[in-house]
Parts: sequence; structure tokens; C-alpha cells
Amino acid sequence: MEQKNAINKNARPAAASAPKSEEKGGGGAFAAIVIPLAFVVALVLYKFVLGNGANFQGGNNENLPLPGNILGTIYAGGFIVPILLTLLILVITFTIERLLTIGKAKGSKSIESFVRSIRQKLNSNDVNGAIAVCDQQKGSVANVVKAGLLKYKEMEQDRVMEKDQKVLAIQKEIEESTALELPMLEKNLVILSTIASVATLIGLLGTVFGMIRAFSALANAGAPDAAALSTGISEALINTAFGIGTSALAIIAYNYFTSKIDALTYSIDEAGFSIIQTFAAQHGETETYKA
Repeated sequence: MEQKNAINKNARPAAASAPKSEEKGGGGAFAAIVIPLAFVVALVLYKFVLGNGANFQGGNNENLPLPGNILGTIYAGGFIVPILLTLLILVITFTIERLLTIGKAKGSKSIESFVRSIRQKLNSNDVNGAIAVCDQQKGSVANVVKAGLLKYKEMEQDRVMEKDQKVLAIQKEIEESTALELPMLEKNLVILSTIASVATLIGLLGTVFGMIRAFSALANAGAPDAAALSTGISEALINTAFGIGTSALAIIAYNYFTSKIDALTYSIDEAGFSIIQTFAAQHGETETYKA
């Protein structure tokens, strides 16, 4: 158990500080394209779909929305709506992108079944069979395990290094492979976490503007402007609802993907522990890895 804890402690800090060039390369380019594109799509939706004259009285989007018309009511939220639409599109886009990426990282079958197969092969001292299982599984977990198994074979043939050094070399190989794979799984999650916080604030900002408009209508001498009052209240309520809804979706997506990545990391740690434990047992246990 001490050995497994050592893997967990050593592997994750390495992953946190590793291959930022790769992370910036793929995820950064994707985000740089998606964010402005989402804003353009949001503007088009706001102007031509939500702001379509058919949604308003007299066919003019400067008038009040038709009774019960949801699209026109959302349009009444004002200039904050395209910003919130952009955030919503980004949440949906990055959620789909992460689903595909993490699904691919898991490989062809369940992680539990894969780790179990690796253990069975190692227990029977069939390293080549375990490597074949990795080739069939594919994905990030299989890549890390395969790297550890290849190092396992290399250390078996080495006649120079001490046994402790061999075990440490296998452990280091697994840690380095984990550090290469984890950033790919965590790409764009920071965008989801940022939207989770920012969407609510932007919605509240729209609420403030809406309430300002509503109170301005009330402040008119004589009879208040009922149209301006209702528009201000609509702007306030719509932006609040839109911001909270977008933030809630981002929080759910972020927590879901974080839990999935943690599960994959745990599987990598578990398989890596099995590899190191098997090597130590097959080639004589050393004081470093005694229970």
C-alpha cells in the first residue's frame, strides 16, 4: 500500500506541471477558433431568430413581444443576451468535445475490465499478453500501462542495474507517461469552470441594467411608461434566468468531467501499482517495497 501511495503522490504533481506546450497547442487552437465563432453565432441568433419581427407586436422588434412568445421575451433581455448565448454555446461545444475526448481516452472496453485483464496477465507472468491487451484497448490509460509494460520488459533484460533501480525506473516511466496523457484529458476544463462563475455575474449585470430601465420608467412624471417598465422587468428576469441556467450547466459538466478524469487517473495508478508489484515479486522483493 505504501508503494501505491508513492505512485499517487509522485504521478499527479508531475502531471500538473507537464507538457504545457501540447496543452497550448491543441486545446488553445481549438478554443481560439470556437470562442469567436460562438459569439458570431450568438449574434446571428439574437438578431435574426430572437429579434425576428414575427415575435413582436406590429412586426417590429422595438415593440413588446407577442403574448406567450418565448423568443421575443428572450430578445427583450437586451444586449447582455448575445453574451449569455455565447457562453451557453461554449458550454455545449466544450461539453461535447470533452465527452468525445474522454470517451476515446477510456478505450474500447470498460476500464475495470481492462485493469482486471492486465492483472491476470501479470499474475501469469505474461507481459507480452498484457501489452497485446493494451494494443486492443487503446486510449490514454492503455498508453500509460503499455509504456510501463515496455519498461518492464526492458528492465527484465537489463543485467547492470540493481533491482531497486529497475523498479524505480518502471515507476518513473509510468509517472512520465501519465504526465503526458493527463493534460490532454484536462484541456478546456478551465473554460467550463470560468463560465460557471462568469455566467451568473453577467446575468446579474443584465438584471441591474433591466432594473435601472424599470425604475426609470417609474420615475416619469404623471403616468409611468408601462411599455418601458415591462421591458425593464423582462430584461432583469430573463438575464438572471439565462445566467443561472448557463452557470448550472457549466458546473454540472465540469464536475462530471472532473470525476471521470479522477476515475481514469485512479485506474492508471492501480494498473501501475500492479506492474511494479509484479516486477518486485517476480524478481525478488527488496527492502524498499516490503510491506
